[in-house]
Amino acid sequence: MKLRIFIAIAGAVIFGAHHSSAEDKVTLRFGHFPNITHAQGLIAHAFSRAGKGWFEQRLGPNVDIQWFSYNAGPSAMEAIFAGSLDVTYVGTGPALNAHFKAKGDEIRVISGAANGGAALVVRSDGPIKSAADFRGKKIATPQMGNTQDIACRAWLKTQGFTVTQTGGDVLVVPTANPDQLALFQSGAVEGVWTVEPWVTRLEKDAKAKVFLEDKDCITTWLVSSVKFLKDHKDLAKKIVDANNELTQWIKAHPADAQQMLVAELKAETKTEVPADTVAHSLQRIELTTEVSPTLVQKAVKDGQDTGFIKGEANTARLIEKL
Repeated sequence: MKLRIFIAIAGAVIFGAHHSSAEDKVTLRFGHFPNITHAQGLIAHAFSRAGKGWFEQRLGPNVDIQWFSYNAGPSAMEAIFAGSLDVTYVGTGPALNAHFKAKGDEIRVISGAANGGAALVVRSDGPIKSAADFRGKKIATPQMGNTQDIACRAWLKTQGFTVTQTGGDVLVVPTANPDQLALFQSGAVEGVWTVEPWVTRLEKDAKAKVFLEDKDCITTWLVSSVKFLKDHKDLAKKIVDANNELTQWIKAHPADAQQMLVAELKAETKTEVPADTVAHSLQRIELTTEVSPTLVQKAVKDGQDTGFIKGEANTARLIEKL
């Protein structure tokens, strides 16, 4: 009788522990873009692909990370609104637009990731020599409403051009980054405003020249859905710490980082990006976990000037300190 009671108790304990472990399992849906300005996301994805997950090792065995790659920010923000993405690297434009659209209830910036690494390129042997020469021309950007698209439209406005979402004095043509090279080479567009490694690739493969380098900008943030923060704040803090540690690792191990970036870009885009292109791209980018209040306000103003941010633009709840 005593033996049967012991077995029953032991079975209940074992079953309870297994049940608790299953309940505690967390699936983290993590996004990034196949751009060098998302170096942390690309390298973390590469670590996961190799079975040596950077975030996995730091978040614990009960966290299962699923990686998702997007072309540009608006798509990633739509995924967060749909509840199919928890955390993502993303540019300021789409993140701010989503934050204000949801009246501050859906999106939080939990860390910086990268500044700079964006530029407007034109043909080195083409007719564009000054800002005035863009009148009547076409410029490609990664996606309507993404960070570079907004920056491009805002800059054109400061040059005195009227630019609408579908026309105006200069036509801005949203085009996925991997497709911009062919458009530029064919003459379908006269300029491209994009991010690394695509800027360097256009320089090397299409004889483009940098007309304007957008150095003074936040290119990439790490953002979270508000729901994920409410449900897993301790885990979010670990993500921020792991992102900070990864940022420092990339700076301290440039050769290893470049090799991983080359491999991951090929895996995600099916495009061979040479090692020297990656190395050159990184020289234009400042990897940083800091979030500059001045650059936040610049991004807000650009969004307002181009009509992507409308109404009240209160950033009081934008940044989550973890």
